[in-house]
Amino acid sequence: MSARRIAIIGAGSWGTTFSLVLARAGAEVRLWARREETAREIAEEHRNRAYLGDRELPEAITATSDLAAVLEGVDGIVLAVPAQSLRKNLGRLRASQPGGRLPELPVVSLIKGIERGTDARMSSVIVEAGGVDPRRIAVLSGPNLSAEIAAEEPCASVVASADPELAHRVATWCAGPAFRAYTSVDVTGVEIAGAVKNVIALAVGASAGLGLGDNARASLITRGLAEIARLGAASGADAATFAGLAGMGDLVATCASPLSRNHRLGRALGEGRSVAEAVALVGQTAEGVETARAVAEIAEGLGVDMPITRGVVDVVDRGRDITETTAALLARSVRPE
Repeated sequence: MSARRIAIIGAGSWGTTFSLVLARAGAEVRLWARREETAREIAEEHRNRAYLGDRELPEAITATSDLAAVLEGVDGIVLAVPAQSLRKNLGRLRASQPGGRLPELPVVSLIKGIERGTDARMSSVIVEAGGVDPRRIAVLSGPNLSAEIAAEEPCASVVASADPELAHRVATWCAGPAFRAYTSVDVTGVEIAGAVKNVIALAVGASAGLGLGDNARASLITRGLAEIARLGAASGADAATFAGLAGMGDLVATCASPLSRNHRLGRALGEGRSVAEAVALVGQTAEGVETARAVAEIAEGLGVDMPITRGVVDVVDRGRDITETTAALLARSVRPE
């Protein structure tokens, strides 16, 4: 049997790291990079220094900036672009293909976010903007700190799809000695957990920036999980998802680790920087700010109480003092756990 050939749309930190996961599992990978110089560096020098430093990429990974060519002869498509640019990138990808249609291939989303304006999950955007049958879509989530995965430190994740056979197939694509993927059919729950944990990570990072201790961090993580689970229940997700890798697992990793972009952004806010200054300091896409706005809108529409998420929006959009916001969260009325 010939090696699997997989196209990854997006050559940022996570897209490039996932190309390593696939290559280590025996696949041939073609990355699409928006910038020609990035594609050339990957293809000719086997490096993506902007995101992975001087780490060498194997020969099985190549790259192009040509959207028309990136899908030629591949067995699957992986999407690893920022949430807010997914719709635009899918439109451009379709326009580059014969008849304006994507090939009838599995499409895997690595994206953890909610689209602003539509409040749509990423799988919904893929259906609408990509013209993809929902049963050809899989989403991968879990504790996915890319620096550790690139270094081949052990990691487990979840692949969810409405088609169990597809979830299993995608899980085999990335199976390796340091990467294990479990499967699920709860696409809704996995996507909600992956998106909202970025919002909670902003709050936890802010608490660190304010100089608060482990009790505050543990409290925010635990109550953050309750918010995620409430939104998931109102959206029809499986409650068990939030106790697993896509829920608690990803939440703990993203909230607690300084490797997390959203944690670092939140910390910068807690230290007194503006949103613009914090974003510039992180230097890479952190989905939590835009996601917070979308999640707050969804929660309001569904009548779901999400005070941490509301607090994040108050800080980033309404200029509320972060210390005041923290005090208001702690002063909320007593209610059953």
